[in-house]
Amino acid sequence: MKRLADVLLSPAPGAEIVMGNTALVRAMIEAGVRVVTSYPGSPTPEIADAIRALPAARCPFHFEFSTNEKVATEVAFGASVNGHLACVFFKSVGLNVAADTFVQLGLMNLIGGLVVVLGDDPGANSSQNEQDNRHLARLACLPVFEPASPTEAFTMFKTAAALARSERTAVVLRLTTHVCHAKEKVAFGAWETPAFDDTPRFSPENGPYIPITSLVFPMKRQALERLQRIAASPDHQTWTTLSSHGNKRRGIITAGLPYLSLLEVFHEAREWPDILKLGMVHPLPRSPILDFLRSHEEVKVLEELDDFLELQIKAVAFEHRLPVRIIGKTCFDDWVGEYTPDQTARVLARAWPDLLPPLPPPPAVTVPARPAQLCPGCGHRSAFQAIKAALPPAAITVADIGCHTLGFLPPYGIGQVLLCMGHSCGTAAGLSLFQKDRPVVAFLGDSTFFHAGLPGIINALYNHHDFTLIVMENGTTAMTGHQDHPGSGRNFREPVDAIPIRRVLEGLGVKTILETDTYQQARLTDLVRQALATPGFKVVIARHPCMLKFTREQARQGKPRLPAVHLSDACDQQKVCISGFACPTFQFTPEGRVTVQQDLCIGDGSCRQVCPRQAIQPTKKGGA
Repeated sequence: MKRLADVLLSPAPGAEIVMGNTALVRAMIEAGVRVVTSYPGSPTPEIADAIRALPAARCPFHFEFSTNEKVATEVAFGASVNGHLACVFFKSVGLNVAADTFVQLGLMNLIGGLVVVLGDDPGANSSQNEQDNRHLARLACLPVFEPASPTEAFTMFKTAAALARSERTAVVLRLTTHVCHAKEKVAFGAWETPAFDDTPRFSPENGPYIPITSLVFPMKRQALERLQRIAASPDHQTWTTLSSHGNKRRGIITAGLPYLSLLEVFHEAREWPDILKLGMVHPLPRSPILDFLRSHEEVKVLEELDDFLELQIKAVAFEHRLPVRIIGKTCFDDWVGEYTPDQTARVLARAWPDLLPPLPPPPAVTVPARPAQLCPGCGHRSAFQAIKAALPPAAITVADIGCHTLGFLPPYGIGQVLLCMGHSCGTAAGLSLFQKDRPVVAFLGDSTFFHAGLPGIINALYNHHDFTLIVMENGTTAMTGHQDHPGSGRNFREPVDAIPIRRVLEGLGVKTILETDTYQQARLTDLVRQALATPGFKVVIARHPCMLKFTREQARQGKPRLPAVHLSDACDQQKVCISGFACPTFQFTPEGRVTVQQDLCIGDGSCRQVCPRQAIQPTKKGGA
């Protein structure tokens, strides 16, 4: 089996079955990208995983995880105006964090070029919404490519990089979850290690780079002229493909993943409409769209999420007084979720009921319930157990993004409101106003602390808000794949000095800072009670390393796993280990009795504190 590094760095052309995210790294290498930045978030973190496979000495570009998406975009921007081809990638809602920077990119003269890879998430598989970022790219006056497959993602990235460099701008490559995670045999081109000219090229003469009022108008005009030039370019048209089936009555305009779903659905179709597939979705290729509209009686616009293409295509038809009937989204269901083949069939059936045979009802399959849950030994579970014991029933708990978000699920019931990363302190501050009898407790992960938590903390100090912040410190960005952060003691490539959260809080002037390991449940309960009794803003640091990462590191070092716990004869089946603690190690037998699932238990023993009969016991090596 080939090593991933050898696949990605091979100078010879070839074809390999790779994930869409992995194919992008080879595209970066072939395109001559010099600087890559990111903040981790699904569906894009496997891009960084593929970069990690490259030996540092052979990696042809600088890569870093920045503290958040805004900073990542700014680092890439800085590299670009210094003459280097740059790339930044992050998930859908990461663009909200980067937006203040992102919307300015179209106004700037990026002499090195910049590719922004967005991982949009139709279906909200790993996000708090399913926002459609095509709107923000249009707002920023930036061109947008939308691939349908890993092969297209690979090829479009190289095209986007060339366009970004030639037009001295940023170009958006909008991926969706299935394109990121699908695998396909991708044909790579030849590649030779380039001799990069790293001469700094930043000069104010390349600007203007200061968007004061008198300069914004010409900068915006330049951005609009650039879009007009791109729309008229023959290269733009190469990504617009027509699949003609001789059907002058019906046609479909689509882009991205829905195109592949459409092809799968059409195996059952009574007739095949003509298909116009768009590769660049902003600016639109008006000429082929006009030709398509003129040559069909009815045109269905098939797109996931919002009516981004639909409204623009209808505007084109209106401007040219075309008699074609344009069918867009017909009900709210068309606006929601991924356009899988089944969903695509339903959307088409609503537009043209006679196009497909009646859809058979889905088979009645009983699927065992499997709610999301924390890993065995997770320190957050112990924290929730301890914190819940300290909270009065009327307490308001504010969740944040991270593994600890799962605290809102039974049996913990901790975390009653969630907006976005880093919101917890700001939201808790608002909830605490005019509050007399309901203490407010906010939660924040250690990665989010550095990403977006600090402004809310400073605001709480500055405006004298009264609530308790609990920092859930597990030493990693766990939910998206155990990436490091400024407090973990490593950056992407090497050990660095960790930035201790306690010292940051002390430097800001937080007076009450309490901390303990979450496995010390009784102590954590006492500390939370102490914090609740203290007026003003106070912080409890609940610390324990991510046990999934810890056990994996132990295994890599050849260290044996601790023996699983067992239930002694003292167990009287009160079932607190399941109903209250909810470690997946404890499960019910068919007879309804509690048992220990030996292959799940990591032997951490955090569960032993919750059993009222002290029946959970460690197992000695070699036996009970």
